[in-house]
This record gives sequence, C-alpha cells and structure tokens, in this order.
Amino acid sequence: MATGTSIVRHDPTVRLTAFNRVSTDSVDAAADAVGRIFCPHRLTPEHNTSPEFFALHNSAVFGGLSVNYVAYGGSVSIDPGCLERFFLLQLPVHGAARIRTASRDIATFPGALASLLSPTIPTRMTWESNCAQIIVLVDRRLLEHRAAALSGLPAGAVEFEPAIDLSSAAGRALQSRILEFVDLAERLGPQRPLSPIAAADLRETLLGGLLHGQRHSASDAIDRFGGRAEALPQSLRRAREFLSAHADEPLDLTELASAAGTGVRALQLGFQRHFGTSISEMLRDIRLAHLNGRLTAACPDDSITDIAFELGFTHLSRMASAYRAKFGETPSATLRRMH
Repeated sequence: MATGTSIVRHDPTVRLTAFNRVSTDSVDAAADAVGRIFCPHRLTPEHNTSPEFFALHNSAVFGGLSVNYVAYGGSVSIDPGCLERFFLLQLPVHGAARIRTASRDIATFPGALASLLSPTIPTRMTWESNCAQIIVLVDRRLLEHRAAALSGLPAGAVEFEPAIDLSSAAGRALQSRILEFVDLAERLGPQRPLSPIAAADLRETLLGGLLHGQRHSASDAIDRFGGRAEALPQSLRRAREFLSAHADEPLDLTELASAAGTGVRALQLGFQRHFGTSISEMLRDIRLAHLNGRLTAACPDDSITDIAFELGFTHLSRMASAYRAKFGETPSATLRRMH
C-alpha cells in the first residue's frame, strides 16, 4: 500500500515533492528513515491498528539548514528527547500538534501558532488529524555562533520560547521567510545547488529573524551588546553603531567620542557600566563576529589570513586564540564545517 506516494500525487498542498526521502505506511520504516534524517526517536500511532498511518518526508538541504515537508497519517506521538544537534522550527500546514517541553505545553495550528524546539530541552509531540508541517532544521552550532556574535558572549546553549505567534509581526515575517525558502528550493530542484552568496544571505536572514524576532535565553545580552537596550544612553548607542560601521579601521578614541557626542572618559566609563566591557574589547568582539560571518559565507579556498587582515586583525595568533575562545573552534574549522 503506497499511501505516501498517493498523497504526493493527489494532495496539492504537499511541498518539496521533488525532494522525497520517505514515503511509507510502515511505522518501523518511518521511524528508522526519518530518524536518520533528523535524530533517533520513538514514533507511536495513537491507535495501533489504525489503517490511516503513513509517513511522508521531503527534505532539501542548503549548507547548515534544511527545509522539510513532513506529514503523518492519523495521529502519532513522537518522542525525540533532546534534539542535541539542531533547532527545529515547525510551521503547521494542516492538522494540529501538541508540543510538550520541560516547562511548556502548547498546541499549534496553521496560521495561528508554530513551534521552535531547542536542542537542549527534552520534547515530546503528538501530531493529530493527518498533521503536516513545514520544518526548518538549523544547525545548532551555526545558530549558537550567530548568537555569540550578536551578544558579545562566548558561544553557548541558546534556548527559545517554543511558541511562535503567527499573528504577530515577527511571526508573520518568519513564516514568510520560511515559505520563500520552500519556493526557492522548489524552483531550483534537487539538481541545482544554491550559490554560496545566496545560501549565506538565506542563512543570515533566517538567523536574524529567529534571534531578533523570537524570545530566547540570549535576548537580553543581544539587546544590550547591540545597543538596543531601552535604558542605554543615546551617546552609547551612537558609539556602538560607529564601532560596528568602522570595525575594519584603527580605533581612534577621539573620533569615536566625537561621533558619540561625549567625552572619551565618559565613553570609557559608559562602556564598562552598560556593556560590561571596554571599548577595545567590544571592537575586537565585533571584528570576531564579522570574521565568523565572513567564514560561514566564504569559499573553501578563500584565505583566512586575507579576510582577517581586511577586518583589521594584525596579530593572527591572537586573533585565532580569541576566535577559539569565543566560538569553540578555530577559524579554519568554521570554514571547513560550512563546506
């Protein structure tokens, strides 16, 4: 019984049909095949003898991200525990899903509520009424590196509020980005790779939408380090913006203070009080963030030395040590991991 195949043929709402990876009416085969794509998990139909069960999984992969269409027939419970290696953003297409985390219990519906699962939080789900979802898988290290770049903190676990309100401006924008991702994958098809520049733009857009649009454990640090904290004096906002815009230039404290509209000493004290860091340390962190972004978008044969010099680093061994302390890997490891 080729249930999954018939759904691909007859249901016009199925997406990414050219990227089919799983199409079966066997529970064991579905758990094994989907588990290899995502992670091992327990898959249990709510009614063991139900003839409605099928599993369909279409998956398109673009360096550090994948976009997936996943559907189950009938109602099933899914227990992946901790995802460990990735974040899962689940956008309901039809049916409904109940998501249980360590501290939350949410119900998602098309057009109303989506879910965002963090890799360090145990999760159990029930997909109901022939549920289908578009799912974006985001590599954990990729997102944690971007959070570190935005927050001024070393890379570490990021845990999101799991419910995404699709009626909010941020939720609507995120849903629009995901559907654009699906449209792009379908236009390209399985045989046409995404260009490195387009892939980098897509990653940055999605990561920015998640880290700035959805509440998470690093939100306050990102707002503070990015100069967006409500209590931040305007002079410090201007100084932070100036540093970011001129990060590849030598630091001139007099010029920075002039741009901020305050004195050098007041600026130094303000950075320590509001950012918890010195001006030079923040500049170094901004440069490291720019370096990480450049490396995730670079070609395999691009020169790390050249990129580092372009960003204002003059002492490569110190740069490498600082980069490893912040991101948990060497610049060359970041470059290799993206290819």
